[in-house]
Amino acid sequence: MYQFSYADIPADTIADARDRERQLLSRSIELLQDARDAGPRSRQAVEAALFVHRIWTSFVGDLQAPENSTPQDLRDHLIAVGSWLMAEAEALRLGRSADIDGLIDASSTIRDGLN
Repeated sequence: MYQFSYADIPADTIADARDRERQLLSRSIELLQDARDAGPRSRQAVEAALFVHRIWTSFVGDLQAPENSTPQDLRDHLIAVGSWLMAEAEALRLGRSADIDGLIDASSTIRDGLN
């Protein structure tokens, strides 16, 4: 039986995946900036929160996969940040938080750290 390994994926494919992750994070930042302009109780805020939650659900799932070759301590840190982002996005969606800037700052930091 064949075991999957990221070592089997060409480096340019991994770079393409990182680029897609950067694009998704950039889109989430754009949506959050629109939400900040429209206000935390706006339709834009709900849409941004749902988008953030959706992409981080996917990112965390990928980080938890046994075949993920990211160093374990970095994976743990990113999962923790992702969990916080999902919780804050849900709080924004439900009207329990208005901390859009915190979501933007954390997302920007992660996006800018992708190589």
